[in-house]
Amino acid sequence: MIRVVIADDEALIRTGLATILSAAGDIEVVGEAASGGAALTQARALRPDVVCMDIRMPDGDGLWATREITALAEPTPAVLVVTTFDHDEYVFGALESGACGVVLKDSPMDVLVAGVRRAARGEGLLDAPLTRRVIGEFANRRTRSAPDPGPLTVPLTPREVDCVRELCRGQSNNDIAATLYLEPSTVKTHLSNVMAKTGARGRVQLVIWAFRSGLVDS
Repeated sequence: MIRVVIADDEALIRTGLATILSAAGDIEVVGEAASGGAALTQARALRPDVVCMDIRMPDGDGLWATREITALAEPTPAVLVVTTFDHDEYVFGALESGACGVVLKDSPMDVLVAGVRRAARGEGLLDAPLTRRVIGEFANRRTRSAPDPGPLTVPLTPREVDCVRELCRGQSNNDIAATLYLEPSTVKTHLSNVMAKTGARGRVQLVIWAFRSGLVDS
């Protein structure tokens, strides 16, 4: 079972999300929180697989809570931001804070369920239109506001480069494997190796690094 904590300051929203996720069969809602601080407390105590996080909440907003949760020691919960805001600035903030993706509250139920499942598997929602729309601009913003990480000091093998570039196109491990004629397990190994080399905390962070480093064009 995928263990989930739902963080939203509106009780009706929490109830609705819990109903949708619990009906999926393979998802168990183990906790709820009405504030950013409570979400962090629940994440520390329960160690869920995924935290579904709203952005605007009292006592530390969702972006602050996301930063704190994704910095926890392993097993680190994945954070999927579930919000009503589709403005690029909010998506920037969520990704910058370490979220694996963003889903709108008015998305179809299957989109939310699929997002939770993918987050639990350690996959970012890189093929979601909302995530992909801003990833290049987000990378440019980070480049302007942060020192260059020195991409030339991170040696990648040709196959690692290929896998990262396909990942930046929103491809899943299976898609990358089919494109590059590799086994999915090999793709996963290549991407894990690149994450270790770059310090990326997941697939979304790895894509951000790829844009910032110039490995792919934004």
